[in-house]
Amino acid sequence: MTQSSAATPRQNPAPKAPASSRRGLVLSIALAAVVLAGIALDTTVVHIGSESDVRAQAFSADSYGETEFPRIQGFVAEKAVDATTLATEVMADKDAAVAKYGTAATTGAIMPVKLSGVAGEGRAGVYPISVEGMPEDITVRVQTGPAINGTELRDAPGDIAFGQFKNQIEYQDAGSGINRAMKAAILDGIDTANLNGKTVEVVGAFRLINPKNWLITPVSVTVQ
Repeated sequence: MTQSSAATPRQNPAPKAPASSRRGLVLSIALAAVVLAGIALDTTVVHIGSESDVRAQAFSADSYGETEFPRIQGFVAEKAVDATTLATEVMADKDAAVAKYGTAATTGAIMPVKLSGVAGEGRAGVYPISVEGMPEDITVRVQTGPAINGTELRDAPGDIAFGQFKNQIEYQDAGSGINRAMKAAILDGIDTANLNGKTVEVVGAFRLINPKNWLITPVSVTVQ
């Protein structure tokens, strides 16, 4: 008696993807590879602390001020004119005095000056200074903070221009950063709340708009 063996089910092969689908997959992979290669070519590796890394950082007004103030201080000190000499020439011929001593600016010229005098009663950190030999109709004042206003120090050397900054805000902030650097280096070590009646030696700069009103931003102050 012959025994029949159980029939083994026949397994059909997995259906093949259509040729058009396979070609689409290959093209997609190739396109992705091209895109990745393009990204790699267009990517710059920036190492922390490198020059490129510094450029990539946001503008820091305080860092800028700390870097620029020593140079500005040296410029103003070198160019500073005795206050009585400057006053005489300004009152005689303002334009000639500007051409001789000043740095052109958008509003008024920046005039470097040095003086020695007695501080009067301050108001909001601004002290009138009585300088021997000055014309009586000229008011001389020095700002000592806590807030240092204006852009006289930024504009004094004449080589810090708007085009060097991304926008007007950075340009303005640069001036504030320089003022803060000056205050930290020059004024923070002085008792600026109690200068009334004391003799001070000041080197600084002011914006010449009204010849009879000088508001000086200092780059050095010595209290005697």
